[in-house]
Amino acid sequence: AEARELAQSQKVAYLDETGWREAKKKAWLWVMVTALVTVYEVSRSRGAKVAKGLLGVDWAGFLVSDRWSAYHWVDVLRRQLCWAHLIRDFRSVSEGVGPSAKLGKALLGQADQMFREWQKVRDGTLSRDKFRRRIRRIPTRVGRLLRRLERSEDRHAVGMARDLLSREVALWAFLYIDGVEPTNNIAERGVRHAVLWRKGSFGTDSETGSRYVERMLTATATLRQNNCHV
Repeated sequence: AEARELAQSQKVAYLDETGWREAKKKAWLWVMVTALVTVYEVSRSRGAKVAKGLLGVDWAGFLVSDRWSAYHWVDVLRRQLCWAHLIRDFRSVSEGVGPSAKLGKALLGQADQMFREWQKVRDGTLSRDKFRRRIRRIPTRVGRLLRRLERSEDRHAVGMARDLLSREVALWAFLYIDGVEPTNNIAERGVRHAVLWRKGSFGTDSETGSRYVERMLTATATLRQNNCHV
């Protein structure tokens, strides 16, 4: 409870979820990673109720996540959509045929150009101000390409483009908010430890076992991220 309360007070949170087994039934393991603490929860639900429980209904920070519907209750102005997931979507479109495939390739090109510059920010060779100046045209180009894709005949591409355009501002929070990353890789790394546990134990046999797993993962992950010996 203390870990969750501290996490909810942080400026930025990264959330992800992965499959779990509880009493041989389908469940989900959620993770919320913040600057100071990482919190896990095992639930039978993958819905918004769990996300609200982790973040708190009065969440006022920035959420980095994929486009799963459980996060749609968070104001789009306080969200960053994961570009790693977007790149997979763009690649899927680019592997099709016709005009939409060309638009998918063009979107991949814009993403590639952006991440080449972002890597320089990560390794300290480029300031965020210079980064913003260097890619200042990319948001406009991406928006233009998505609007063209929305008018294509590829139903899958149209749906994706329409969804992204409805949350377009959430593509670019990382440009202006310190501490916000363009991908959700931080949370995905947090999930990886839990996946290894699940593969070794096949999940949990009861709610009591699930409480044990989520609390032990919360404790050990938080200790590690604060450079404390488990």
